[in-house]
Amino acid sequence: MAFKKLKKTVAVLSIAALTMGVFAGCGQSVEEQTSDNGANDDKIVIGFSMDTLKEERWQKDRDVLMARAKELGVEILIQAANGDDNKQIAQAENLISQGVDVLMVAPHNAEVAASIVEAAHEEGIPVLSYDRLIKNSDVDVYVSFDNEKVGRLQAEYITKLVPKGNYVYIGGAPTDNNAHLFKKGAMDILKPFIDKGDINLVYDQMSKDWQPSEAQKHMENALTANKNKVDAVICANDGTGGGAISALAEQQLAGKVPVTGQDAELAACQRIVEGLQSMTVYKPIPKLAETALDTAIKLAKKEEVETNNKVNNGKIDVPSVLLEPVVVDKENMMDTIVKDNYHPFEEIYKNIPEDQRPKQ
Repeated sequence: MAFKKLKKTVAVLSIAALTMGVFAGCGQSVEEQTSDNGANDDKIVIGFSMDTLKEERWQKDRDVLMARAKELGVEILIQAANGDDNKQIAQAENLISQGVDVLMVAPHNAEVAASIVEAAHEEGIPVLSYDRLIKNSDVDVYVSFDNEKVGRLQAEYITKLVPKGNYVYIGGAPTDNNAHLFKKGAMDILKPFIDKGDINLVYDQMSKDWQPSEAQKHMENALTANKNKVDAVICANDGTGGGAISALAEQQLAGKVPVTGQDAELAACQRIVEGLQSMTVYKPIPKLAETALDTAIKLAKKEEVETNNKVNNGKIDVPSVLLEPVVVDKENMMDTIVKDNYHPFEEIYKNIPEDQRPKQ
């Protein structure tokens, strides 16, 4: 343990240098984000290499993990690469060099991140794949939601609203394995409708780095190609959903064409109660973050990890903990997002006249 303590002490400056600016605008300093650098050498230290902190959803992951780590008396060092594969590899190597007990990784690129697993294992450090599966690697455990089910829930919801017509599918980042799982789940539901000729999939594109601007361009292209004759839009998450709705608004179609989402972002919840977005898939981030951290601690202690599934990553069947996603729309917003204090009631309904808001 003495060697780990030495490496942690030496690396404080390097982690600050690597992360400087990553957390700008998040209301916390680098020291607060990297948590308890003066910890004793017996404290469990968990490194977390994140793809991004540019999205509300991932900021929530970070905040819950920091709070949970403090509650459990463990140290967590967090770095985010914001979509840069080389930077994520360098940051992960930095965390490994500090002698973390476990490395959690939410990869930007599911394939590229395999090198991170290999580097960690060379130092005897187990790796937990967080929310996004690391492909073609010997990653130790995967903690996420049932991502194929997310896609199925989106498609089931929208096909009940629109069982026939022209459909657009706007997916997520092609580098993110989850994006492919969401699409697979959705297509499992859509295929029988397509085969019968009830649904015509007129546009199908992924969106680089989950960028809403990419999704907006896709929606604009779909509308142009089909002379605005689009009946339903399945968007893989709320960010891409927001981009699609912006394009629909330009053609006075926002609120008239059903649009799906995922992540239960505040802006999406606002759009749902305003009638601009049909639904989102709620994946309770506190449950994911707490489950992942608890699992990481067991890995650090070399205790048995309880899993409920296995997911093949192209190389092995990865022991997995898959949590259940939940459909949220205008009807159950109060019983899910508001009840769980995921977003404040006042913020969700701020654009709704008070006499039209549901009672708390």
